[in-house]
Amino acid sequence: IVSSTAYAECFAMTAQARNSPMNDAILARTPANRWGQPEELVGAAVFLASRAADFITGVTLPVDGGYSIR
Repeated sequence: IVSSTAYAECFAMTAQARNSPMNDAILARTPANRWGQPEELVGAAVFLASRAADFITGVTLPVDGGYSIR
C-alpha cells in the first residue's frame, strides 16, 4: 500500500504574521482564538510519519485551531 497523507498547517505566529493586516480577521475566524505556534505543527507530522499512522491513507489532517471548520 502506498500511503498518501498530508497535514494542512495553520497560520503560525511569526514576526511577519504578527504585523499582518489579516491578523484580526484570522483570529476572528479561528475557534482557538490564537495563532498556532511553530512547535504545534510538529506533532501532526511526527504522527503521520509514525507506525501509529500505518493504516491511515488518503487524508489531510488540518492543524489549524479550528480555522477550517468555519
